Amino acid sequence: MQTKLKTLFLLIIITLTISLSVNAQNDTSKFIVVLDAGHGGKDPGKPSKAGYKEKDIALKVVLAVGKELEKNKDVKVVYTRKTDVFINLFKRGEIANKANADLFVSVHCNAHTSQAHGSETYVLGVHRNKTNFDVAKAENEVIFLEEDYKHNYKGFDPNSPESFIGLTLMQEQYLDQSIQLASLIQKNFTNNLKRKNRGVKQAGFIVLHQTVMPSVLVETGFITNTSEGRYLNSKKGQTELSSAMANAIVSYKRSVEQNFVDTEYIIEKETSIPIKEKIIPNTIFKVQIAAASKKLEPKPYNFKGLKDISRDKEGKLYKYFYGYTSDINKIQNMQKVAKQKGFTSAFIVAYRDGKRISLQEALNSGTK
Repeated sequence: MQTKLKTLFLLIIITLTISLSVNAQNDTSKFIVVLDAGHGGKDPGKPSKAGYKEKDIALKVVLAVGKELEKNKDVKVVYTRKTDVFINLFKRGEIANKANADLFVSVHCNAHTSQAHGSETYVLGVHRNKTNFDVAKAENEVIFLEEDYKHNYKGFDPNSPESFIGLTLMQEQYLDQSIQLASLIQKNFTNNLKRKNRGVKQAGFIVLHQTVMPSVLVETGFITNTSEGRYLNSKKGQTELSSAMANAIVSYKRSVEQNFVDTEYIIEKETSIPIKEKIIPNTIFKVQIAAASKKLEPKPYNFKGLKDISRDKEGKLYKYFYGYTSDINKIQNMQKVAKQKGFTSAFIVAYRDGKRISLQEALNSGTK
């Protein structure tokens, strides 16, 4: 009898172990989205004369986005906060990194002294104008509420434009995917909700800098605008905005897992490329034609007959490139060929000493 009980107990343990192992494997196979409700706790966010609180609106929208996404069995949602608590900016990034997330989406409300209105979505980068800097500065100043912020952010000063220069390096490899998601979000806001489209922009948000996956920060609208503030604070507005964002995330997921990410490189366009043939010393140019979670052999039959294909893995994505040359004129022509073959959003990337650099930096070095 005792032997039978031991055997039964052993079988139960084995069954539970296998079950836990399978569940763990299934969990890691899911598409992981980290949703970050901006501000919280002692940090209320941007002020509103009507009494609306950014931290509350952001949390309600995030929880609604998560509820929509959780309807997909192959999506796992992780929240940086689900209640009204204060979370350090670097902790938000840590949560996403530990979760090995596929996406990081931070939700906020905008503010201005005028009746400005509309939505805009940011990816990490060096701000191109004072307006973008001011938006990033307002979001980043929350670090002053954190203990030991000088140590945690290594001397980063939200009030200094120079502090932003080094922020882009970690996120640069995910820039095209971040832009893809940001574009889908803005498209849904504009086409489905008829919200004013303020575009996809770059700025130095410290919360995006902390993450190592495609990441965006969504300014859902202006809490200081009379009608838009009312919309943001309403159940209707929060439901519509969350649905638009959830649908954009699902569309992005589908494009990554089943097809190629057809990126619109709307921030760093190739309009500044010189027409004349020119060799840029110590620089390699390629045409990025696709990115996907699916691993394909870099053979012509997988890429509509294009030869000279290379493949790199960055995070969970495989990126596919056409061409390899220091001749800027040649790579321009190769980009045209790629677009004619159907890779309509193909764009040029540059490398120096094995590290990716901005196209503008590569071209500037060639003019010296």
